[in-house]
Amino acid sequence: MKVHFIAIGGSAMHNLALAMHKKGYIVTGSDDEIAEPSLTRLKHAGILPAAIGWFPEKVISDIDAVILGMHAREDNPELQAAKSQGLKIFSYPEYIYEQTKNKTRVVIGGSHGKTTITAMILHVLHHCDINCDYMVGAQLRGFDTMVKLSEDAKIAIIEGDEYLSSPIDRRPKFHLYHPNIALLSGIAWDHINVFPTFENYLDQFKIFIDLISDNGSLVYCVDDIEVNKLAEACSNDIKKLPYNIPPHINENGITYLLHGNEKVKLKVFGNHNLMNLNGARLVCNQLGIDDTHFYQAIQSFEGAAKRLEVVFETKDSVFYKDFAHSPSKLKATTSAVKQQFPQRKLIACMELHTFSSLNETFLLEYNNSMQEADEAIVYFNPHTIAHKKLKEISVEQITNAFGAGKNLSIYTDINLLKDHLLKMDSSNCNLLMMSSGTFDGIDFTALANKIYGS
Repeated sequence: MKVHFIAIGGSAMHNLALAMHKKGYIVTGSDDEIAEPSLTRLKHAGILPAAIGWFPEKVISDIDAVILGMHAREDNPELQAAKSQGLKIFSYPEYIYEQTKNKTRVVIGGSHGKTTITAMILHVLHHCDINCDYMVGAQLRGFDTMVKLSEDAKIAIIEGDEYLSSPIDRRPKFHLYHPNIALLSGIAWDHINVFPTFENYLDQFKIFIDLISDNGSLVYCVDDIEVNKLAEACSNDIKKLPYNIPPHINENGITYLLHGNEKVKLKVFGNHNLMNLNGARLVCNQLGIDDTHFYQAIQSFEGAAKRLEVVFETKDSVFYKDFAHSPSKLKATTSAVKQQFPQRKLIACMELHTFSSLNETFLLEYNNSMQEADEAIVYFNPHTIAHKKLKEISVEQITNAFGAGKNLSIYTDINLLKDHLLKMDSSNCNLLMMSSGTFDGIDFTALANKIYGS
């Protein structure tokens, strides 16, 4: 089988390309930009394009499938060549479904927690020696790629993103997977550039539930008001399995689950993570794993990459980095750290980086999202706003959005932000840096060494 990737350098696309190469397919691809780590990983696999750019002559009639990435434009010359020859063109999620349509598909959806829940399920399956295919939105410890597709696995675990599928397919990705087992973690308005109203965004999750196969299962967070409404309103022939925060205790900064007469020690913490864990447990139950084996396995789960990931730690301080960027994620992550270490000062710093977060209307959704922090810091780069061709936002707008009553600082110069962090008293204090971006390329390890004098 021959497959050609248009925009092979993307995070998801290059992982799918590597998976297909490992499966034995002949893989080719093109892109107008390939950054790390995609470049090195494609090169090591021997499938890095020889030159950067688009080359319609690569798209020939014996190609079995063309896979189109979101980075490509609708007028892409290779896409036009594929269309003119009548080749089969798939979006990324369409091809994932094509490769897993004869398997039991587990799809994890929701505005937050998808990657962590998917990672938890994969961790437990791996611990229990259960073979599965998967697609997850971040590189996980112990897994070579973010995508695995094989002939022999009977199960596929898929992280179900609600963003668009491709430049020529405006459906949300998670509408294309048709789950046998689905999970919904929560609904909080996001992707305002695609879903301009909350009602429009909410509709996508209703459609997702309606696409669960007959006699399938829906695992859902009963504590989320919108998810609970959609689950209760669904009249499809499916099993409904609600979950919430499991019984637990926190002792000396360590969280223990209470399972019968046992205390199960965890390496993760916070209500959000505990909720995710309980949802993952119910999914694993549906896959034949009982609670005893689930709890044995989950004790060694250390979290997904960039999800409360420890950068530096001392006896009385921790420096975390986290992918949180939407209001609901900021609130959950900030709350988790403060509740785990209530005696320590918490400095929570977030970067406005996404299209939604830099939108003057959506900004208002951030009200009280970092209220549990002792000091809240918001950073944004005006050049990012200009690059995204958005209307300028002011410090006053951000102050009003986040809550002027809080100990809030706002920075638009990354060097001034770093100076501020270097001057803080790091004793008995946790630092939480949250963004889906990079804070303009901050080296967190180098920053930590300067802060803690190592």
